[in-house]
Amino acid sequence: MIELWPAIDLIDQQSVRLTEGKYESKEIMNRTAEEAIAYYNQFEQVTRIHIVDLMGALHQKPAEQEFITNLIQTSQVPIEIGGGIRSEETINYYLSNGASYVIVGTRGLQDLPWLKKMTDLYPNKIYLGLDAVKDQVAVNGWTETAERTIYDVAEETASFKLGGIIYTDISKDGKMAGPNVELTAKLVHLSPHPITASGGIRSLEDMKELEKAGVTAAIVGKAANTTDFWEGIK
Repeated sequence: MIELWPAIDLIDQQSVRLTEGKYESKEIMNRTAEEAIAYYNQFEQVTRIHIVDLMGALHQKPAEQEFITNLIQTSQVPIEIGGGIRSEETINYYLSNGASYVIVGTRGLQDLPWLKKMTDLYPNKIYLGLDAVKDQVAVNGWTETAERTIYDVAEETASFKLGGIIYTDISKDGKMAGPNVELTAKLVHLSPHPITASGGIRSLEDMKELEKAGVTAAIVGKAANTTDFWEGIK
C-alpha cells in the first residue's frame, strides 16, 4: 500500500488548514499539533509526518523553529519539515535537531545550482516541494506563480540527489474533492524521483487511485483531522 504522511500545518503554534493556500481561509483544527502527532503515531501505515511552517513559507524564513524542534522529540515516526527553508543553515538546523527530511520549495525552484549543491551535501534528505496551480509552478507561500511548468522542473532536477518530489495541486488543496491523479501520474512518468501527492486527498479510495498511478506516498491534511478517514487504516 502507498505510504501515508499526515500533515500538520502551523501558524502561531496552532494546527490549521488553509483552502487553496489562501491564508485568510485559515481554519483551526480540533487536535493541537501535539495531539495530532500522538494520534498519527498509532497507525502502522503512517510512515512519516509532514509538518509545514506556514508563516515561514510566507515570510521566507522560519517562524516556528523552536516549537517544531519540540514537536519532533514527541514522535516515534520520522518527521519532515517544510516552510521557509531557504538556507543551508536552516537545513542543517532541522536535520541536526531530529528531522529526518526537509522540504525545499521556492529557493530550490528559483536557484537550481543551490538546490543541486544542497542535494549533494545532504543526499536523499531533501524533498523538492513542487506546488502548482494545475501544472503552473507557484512560489513564496503559493502567493505567486512562476513562468514554468511542473514538467520543466521534473526535467531540470532529474539528476539531483533528491529524496523525492512532493507535488501539490493548489487548486485542489483543502477542498476534500479528490487529488489531481492525471497530472500526478504524468509527473511519475517524467521524473526518476519518487513522487508524493498532496492536495484534496480525502479517502482510502483516493490513495488507491494514486497508488495505481505509481505514486509513492500521499500527504493528507484536512481529511486526516476527521475520524471517517481513519476507518480501514491500520
